[in-house]
Amino acid sequence: MSAANPADWSTVRLGEVGQSLIGLTYSPGNVKRSGTLVLRSSNIQDGALAFENNVYVDSDIPDKIRVLENDVLICVRNGSRRLIGKSVILDKRVVGQTFGAFMAVYRSDANPFLQYFFQSDDFKNQIDAHLGATINQITNGSLNSFVVALPPKDEQNAIAARLKDADQLIATLQRLIAKKQAIKQGMMQQLLTGRTRLPGFSGDWPIVPLFDLVDIRNGQVDPRDETYRNMTLVAPDQVEAGTGRMLFRASAADQRAISGKYLVDVGDIIYGKINPHLKKVARATEASLCSADMYPLSPRPGVDGGYVFYHLLGDNFTNFAVSLSRRSGIPKINREGLRGYTMPLPGQKEQRAISSALGAIDAQIETLRTRLTKARAVKVGMMQQLLTGRVRLPMEASS
Repeated sequence: MSAANPADWSTVRLGEVGQSLIGLTYSPGNVKRSGTLVLRSSNIQDGALAFENNVYVDSDIPDKIRVLENDVLICVRNGSRRLIGKSVILDKRVVGQTFGAFMAVYRSDANPFLQYFFQSDDFKNQIDAHLGATINQITNGSLNSFVVALPPKDEQNAIAARLKDADQLIATLQRLIAKKQAIKQGMMQQLLTGRTRLPGFSGDWPIVPLFDLVDIRNGQVDPRDETYRNMTLVAPDQVEAGTGRMLFRASAADQRAISGKYLVDVGDIIYGKINPHLKKVARATEASLCSADMYPLSPRPGVDGGYVFYHLLGDNFTNFAVSLSRRSGIPKINREGLRGYTMPLPGQKEQRAISSALGAIDAQIETLRTRLTKARAVKVGMMQQLLTGRVRLPMEASS
């Protein structure tokens, strides 16, 4: 906690202004198809409530741990250390529900302001100071002992309102991205199957084997070869599931634990062979290496790599790959399995037109993602200034 907090702010412990509650312990026998929703770590995604992975129980639940509006839900125990402390303020949608034993709820009248403290570096630093060497857990006592700088009530409200505006901008951008992604999925389903044709194109499409369109270049790269020492290495965890986006690149030297490295040329398609339902598909924008967990596919002459890329990202190919991996009993698709896949193939000009149309909406999504990244960075900067009192908001003079 900074020593430079304003003189009219109070430095308090969380236990002095509210209470933290540890959640429900339940057995597998209590889990039902319906009942009381148990909020868990998976119900917090990107700082918001998510309901894709719910657990319901049929058991007696003390009133004390039925959640209220404006409770702050916090992950206090998890196998992953980085998830400790992730939080969300709860709204009317979950009032009366409960939360699991690996979670805590912090309850106070100051929560509209304190929700942002729980997102701050100050809170994360205090978590790091209290975590044990081997157990990823914050105790109730630790949480109650955490220190926060608390401004007067009117300033709390003003700060919370300003940061809520930032949250609303972030939420708006997230909705726009989701809408564009849904449009892209619809376009893929129509354009890649020929149900909808772009202007100027007609005629039937032949069905051809995937291996007539691409080569799999499986030559293993010798990691001792100086030629490849400084090249970037692409692995499945660097490809965003279902979007075709590359998340980051790592130097080959940083990925020595990955056995087998394969050379990838610009324009090659990189396909993750493990868990095909994740749609780990990307295109190489530079010469690089890929791990042995991915197939490098090189488009043959006369084939538009973008068209093949979007087809492999689509549902038809994914359903084929998932079905094949299930038959083998291993969540993995092998090279021979890929050999059996066939796909519709328009002429090269139409291939390019389709990949250009889909690439254009990808560019729009990427622009929105850039705006989202900036909006999140602005919010972080605002929190650093407003939650410490380094920047004060103008307060209306009381009459």
